[in-house]
Amino acid sequence: MPVIAFQGRPGAYSDLACRQARPGWTTLPCPTFADAIDAVHDGRADEALLACENTLAGRVPDIHSLLPDAGLHIVGEYFQRVEHCLLGVPGARIEDVRRIHTHPVALGQVRKLISELGVEPVVQFDTAGAAEMVAQWGRREDAAIASSLAAELNGLTVLRSNVEDASHNTTRFYRVARKPCIPSPERKDVLTTLLMRVGNCPGALYAALGGFSRHGINMTRIESYMLDGSFTATQFLMDVEGHPEQAPLAAALAELEQVSDDLRILGVYPSSLSRRSA
Repeated sequence: MPVIAFQGRPGAYSDLACRQARPGWTTLPCPTFADAIDAVHDGRADEALLACENTLAGRVPDIHSLLPDAGLHIVGEYFQRVEHCLLGVPGARIEDVRRIHTHPVALGQVRKLISELGVEPVVQFDTAGAAEMVAQWGRREDAAIASSLAAELNGLTVLRSNVEDASHNTTRFYRVARKPCIPSPERKDVLTTLLMRVGNCPGALYAALGGFSRHGINMTRIESYMLDGSFTATQFLMDVEGHPEQAPLAAALAELEQVSDDLRILGVYPSSLSRRSA
């Protein structure tokens, strides 16, 4: 049976995303993103699902430092709606809860619930781990904020579903593999992820990106970060619409090669149905 790796504990939102992105595959929990990448490299996993950005929390910094040198290929994207649940031990009621345990980012996303219940928020290392601890303690006054999958895996009860403050809380993932799986250039629903470097001087970014505008290429994402703490050059990770073998993007990339350094294509893959239906 194929295996897909993710960063986190069993029952994490990444685990849930893996099960929905690759139904029937075995999920492999890994302590870090680097471990998930290594699992694909050494053959313990066929693919990895790596969180890259969230509508509330923004980008996932580790991916920017790991993905360029991972030696893997982006073969797809997946969007996972984050639906927080209040989880308690069997027999517990909401009025029993005195403390809520979860990851600090999740705590920031359930402020209304914390205020409503008048409970103590307690920071834990992740959502699924908080569910594990609540299950181990077996105390009615301790609850966790985690996924419904975490409740199922740990024998907890969902005291209330969808307790997040914002209904648009969604995480985007890159699906990566050892070998590329490039779609046909005839497809219209294709994304290309690029990595490039430009010097830190006036007009450098304008010169590098101008070709996309001239050739009608839509850029869906661009993120910048310094290299090795240096102020002399900046690296950019970009997602653009189009296939490198299609004339408009091919022309834009040809211009980009002339004004940027270390231009690399990290993946060419179909865009998600979630993106197209948004």
